[in-house]
Amino acid sequence: MKTDSQLQSDVLNELKWRPHIHAAYLGVSARHGVVTLTGQVGHFAEKAAAESATKAVAGVKGIANEIQVVLPNAHKRTDQDIAQAILNAWSWDHEVPADGLKVTVTEGQVKLEGIVDGQYQKDAASRSARHVKGVCALLNLIDVKPKVKWSDVTAQIEAAFRRRADLESRRISVSTRDGQVTLEGDVASLAERDEAIAAAWAAPGVSEVKDDLRITP
Repeated sequence: MKTDSQLQSDVLNELKWRPHIHAAYLGVSARHGVVTLTGQVGHFAEKAAAESATKAVAGVKGIANEIQVVLPNAHKRTDQDIAQAILNAWSWDHEVPADGLKVTVTEGQVKLEGIVDGQYQKDAASRSARHVKGVCALLNLIDVKPKVKWSDVTAQIEAAFRRRADLESRRISVSTRDGQVTLEGDVASLAERDEAIAAAWAAPGVSEVKDDLRITP
């Protein structure tokens, strides 16, 4: 098991390894497996990238992302401009539904609402929005309500795990009922946990994924 100092060092090195993250402006601390990220970045997408990089480090059990987004003057935009830019980005993203979604921007704080058929559409809406210049924070309140009829898809999800190299060797149990999928077992990192959850959400008719996975590097 890693010590806090080892975990801190590994996260710092992972941040430095990612070319699109300015690690020199970020701080990292670790306590009992929970990593706190601090510092400043000039774009919300970089804040999200720092969190994603931290999730990939073995031994990280939780993340407190306290990085501040401080926009350069050249990137500051009105809330109306940001909202319109997000709508434009959605229109070019084939995974984001054309109708049924709403974006609200208040002082650079973005809130997404609406209903979609699948989790991948909800994730795509976030992905497109966070890359818009001027976004300081993002709250995704989009609901996932599948139109397809639910069927027991335990075998399909387990097969999806076997196809993925990072998950194949893990002991993850899957139980399903009325659209809800429950995952139990061990994974090596937060990134692996996210991959397992994403695989479960990809099954047809899934309306909820309950995460009971344990992170045990």
